[in-house]
Amino acid sequence: MPARPHPRTYVTLLCAAVLAAVLVALLPAARADAASRTVQGGRLDWGIKSSFQSYVTGPIAHGGFSLTGGAATVGGSQFRFHSATGTYDGASGAFGAGFSGGVHFLGHKEDNGTHQLDLTISRPTVRLAGNGGTLYVDIISKARGTGAVTTSSQVPFASLSLGGIDMKGGGNAVQLNNLPATLTAQGAKSFAGYYTAGTALDPVSLSADVRAAAAEPTRTPSASPAESTFKSKKAKEEETSGRIENGAVDWGVRRTFREYVTGAIAQGGWKLSEGAQDGGALFRFPEGSGTYDEKKRTLDATFAGAVRFTGEQGLDLKLGGIRAKVTDDGRGTLYADVTSTGETQKETQKETRNETRKKVPLVTFTARDLKPEDGLAQVTEAPAKLTAAGAEAFGGMYRAGTEMDPVSLAVALTAKAELPALPDLGSAESATPEAAAAEPKKAEAKTAEPKTEATASESDVPVLPIGLAVASLIAVAAAFLVLRRRRTPQTAAATAPDAPDES
Repeated sequence: MPARPHPRTYVTLLCAAVLAAVLVALLPAARADAASRTVQGGRLDWGIKSSFQSYVTGPIAHGGFSLTGGAATVGGSQFRFHSATGTYDGASGAFGAGFSGGVHFLGHKEDNGTHQLDLTISRPTVRLAGNGGTLYVDIISKARGTGAVTTSSQVPFASLSLGGIDMKGGGNAVQLNNLPATLTAQGAKSFAGYYTAGTALDPVSLSADVRAAAAEPTRTPSASPAESTFKSKKAKEEETSGRIENGAVDWGVRRTFREYVTGAIAQGGWKLSEGAQDGGALFRFPEGSGTYDEKKRTLDATFAGAVRFTGEQGLDLKLGGIRAKVTDDGRGTLYADVTSTGETQKETQKETRNETRKKVPLVTFTARDLKPEDGLAQVTEAPAKLTAAGAEAFGGMYRAGTEMDPVSLAVALTAKAELPALPDLGSAESATPEAAAAEPKKAEAKTAEPKTEATASESDVPVLPIGLAVASLIAVAAAFLVLRRRRTPQTAAATAPDAPDES
């Protein structure tokens, strides 16, 4: 008669089987967590180096800066770059995302109209792994002394420190605040020699949305030749109908006005309503409707949305009812219903009143060659000047003829035509930036932490199977103890033993 297997053999086999079941149950979740997820939408706030900004705009360089590619200003000395795209691996914590927009600095103007200081920094990209990372940028710089212009793409400009932050997780957003940044040797060279390697730069903050990896696109059967001919003919008819299917006006009013509103004097902000959208450096007034004449290249359209600026010093200005007109000579005008708050003296008491003026011509812009392409007629960043009525609407803050933010206008003449994408600031609340403090705050190494608030549905963790498997393991362990106690006599239990900133 064969010998009966030792009871521990059964227990060992049972444990192995349960363990295998647990591993199988965990496998899909592990694969899901390990797979890179898509970064889509978000912003990066960075002042580059605030002392450099002060130098450029100060009494020595007598210069300034302009924003490109939809970049914006935020607070007192930061620039906001937008539309994050990249990947994030929750298992390893590796993060990589590029942002859009740029800043062009000019200073030390010469007699021939050129500038000794001419520097453009754009398209910042952040790559993080382990306990740190690198900030890359595109740079066009003019060397000091020689004046040689160098164009470089994705230069490793600054080293970033995570200060011990654990980037691992599986949430739907990554938020990092005040990451210390130090100029690299390559960054110093591309910075036209203004600073040496190891110089502390302004800290970097970013917020980015994280989404599951995109699924494979589903294939749809192609239309038959007859259907294609019919659709093409119908689309052509729609394109020449003159009716606007959709449209948007993108306009930031005036950058320095926004900075005044949020600055130390007005200490205010703005609120969007009636469908207006915040694009960082501009406001989008959507839902365009009206008419367009392709032969005359004229347009008359109205748009939804309103923006209201409020603050100290009696600031209360609302712009809504946006309307755009383009005449056959290529001259465009942007109108708005203007609501302002003022005070009047009535007998012995002051009285606050709201006054709304309808269809005020605020700015004029050039809109030549407003010709449709693929069903879309548009004007991109057309220079705009304040009208006399617009100057009055701003309470005399600016004179007629003052340059305002450029106007972008797009109208879709067919149902399929797509409007230009608005700068994507991500799902984090894009509130008006707070007023800048009198002195910039020093960066702290450990103030940043990634958001990892994943729900069960996001992480795809099979909670019930794992729970049952763990319960089975506990039961097996209990059975093993019972068997040991039946076979082993009771015995006494044994006890087992930042580089300095030169500015």
